[in-house]
Amino acid sequence: MRLAMALLCLLAACGAQAAKPQQRTPFQIRCEDTIAKSVSVLTAKDNGYTVNNQLPYHALTTRTGSMDKGQETLGLTVTQGLNKAKVSGPILQDPASGYECIAPHVEIELYYSPVRIYVGNEFAPGTCAYKEILDHEMRHLQAYKDNLARVQKVVADALNKRFAGQPMYAPSGTAMSALEHEVDANWFNFIRDEFKKGEAVQDKIDSPQEYERLSKACNGEIAAILARRRK
Repeated sequence: MRLAMALLCLLAACGAQAAKPQQRTPFQIRCEDTIAKSVSVLTAKDNGYTVNNQLPYHALTTRTGSMDKGQETLGLTVTQGLNKAKVSGPILQDPASGYECIAPHVEIELYYSPVRIYVGNEFAPGTCAYKEILDHEMRHLQAYKDNLARVQKVVADALNKRFAGQPMYAPSGTAMSALEHEVDANWFNFIRDEFKKGEAVQDKIDSPQEYERLSKACNGEIAAILARRRK
């Protein structure tokens, strides 16, 4: 019993010692208290859109591969989620340890490439069919805009959590390259994956129910035009 109690006390003492916060070195104090806090700046940019009514619907269908699924593409919205980054920050050297610290300043811009909306040239502007198809593509456009706002919030929260106003440490002469590597290797992939999450919403817009609705829209005008083109 005494041995067990002694062992228990020893473990408790070790746990208390391990939980005690480590003292900062003079270099850490200089880095954390004297240089600027890390900053993450995130912006989202809307590059607008254009509408093209020059291609036939079968060209749009071929482009999307929808023919393999037995579907026809009457309109198409094309864009790509992109980002670019710039990193900088003040650096402090510690010759004694051979290390340096940097207060990261990370600027990331999120945007979609200019959106191109296509409506098959079988559907003339001003007609009911053209309006229905364009309205459908506008839902895709709005979904891209909503996704951009969502990605901006997710990435901003993650950036602020990652850096949290703290400096990064690295061997002398490597802090900036380490920061650049982290952004290129980790953050770009994270952002790409977040953009891709918006594809689920795009797929829901192109539901079988929506295709069925369009086939009957405008008193059958769309279906009639397609029937004539198939002959």
